[in-house]
Amino acid sequence: MSLEMMAFPGALTILSLAMALAFIRLMRGPSLPDRVIALDLIATLAVGMIVLYAMAIDQPVLLDVALALALLSFLGTVAFARYLERSHRP
Repeated sequence: MSLEMMAFPGALTILSLAMALAFIRLMRGPSLPDRVIALDLIATLAVGMIVLYAMAIDQPVLLDVALALALLSFLGTVAFARYLERSHRP
């Protein structure tokens, strides 16, 4: 068994735990920016899980999916930051 396959369950467990904690932050808030950052963290953790899965099953085509998700997550966060910037101007 290769080293990557031995580390896969542990890495997936840590990412799953982090995703559960981020989901709790997403539900509890307390403010809208906290929820958006938690959603961005969940998307980033999902990218990590997709990359781990791509490595485990030796399917590099899934890396394209991870890249697309990362780009969409980044654009969503930037759009939200622009919205907050415009809505809080005096």
